[in-house]
Amino acid sequence: MTAATLSGAVLVVAKAPVQGLAKTRLAAHVGAEAAADIAACALLDVLAAVRASGARLLVAMTGDLAEAARPAELASALKGADVFAQRGDGFADRLAAAHADARALVATTAPILQVGMDTPQLTASLLAESLQAAAGCDAVLGPAEDGGWWGLGVRDAGWAEALRDVAMSQADTGALTAAALARVGAEVTLLPPLRDVDTWADAQEVARLAPGSRFAASVARAARVAL
Repeated sequence: MTAATLSGAVLVVAKAPVQGLAKTRLAAHVGAEAAADIAACALLDVLAAVRASGARLLVAMTGDLAEAARPAELASALKGADVFAQRGDGFADRLAAAHADARALVATTAPILQVGMDTPQLTASLLAESLQAAAGCDAVLGPAEDGGWWGLGVRDAGWAEALRDVAMSQADTGALTAAALARVGAEVTLLPPLRDVDTWADAQEVARLAPGSRFAASVARAARVAL
């Protein structure tokens, strides 16, 4: 299956990279402005990977893009995408709702793979392979090295309702998510693990894994300023 014929959609769950609100743990090391730029570049790289994969691009967004770093670049990257607002009281609720809203937009049985904006090392080939895996099983889950997860695809959007009972942003969130999906009857296939970006050490390692990316360039600029 080539990118031009890839069936399925990638749902990017994103937060507008607004200075002072984006990547606060990074900001403690490089400052709020640099952290917001790093976050914006991470999102831009993820969006570019989705475009290159040939998958339909869906984006569940929270925050004001007009106040974000790189607003013009983000607006251009989002042209033609299906962008809708996140809804729900907490992150777990917003994830479950995003899956339901995405399935309403993709009125077929084509797989939908949900990713975030913290893995700018994502490639078009990995996204395509993950969508193909999702097409042949109940659910796919991409574990993150910190114990969370970077990607989730479910054949039945109703299974994503299981996320509402999962504690997010913990060292065992990935394991809890897999267990919650199993309880609702979904057999889970694991995708390759990735490192997501929370800390400055994460940013430096992921930049090394994605040379030539916007993200890597932004991290390099922040490192020069931080010296």
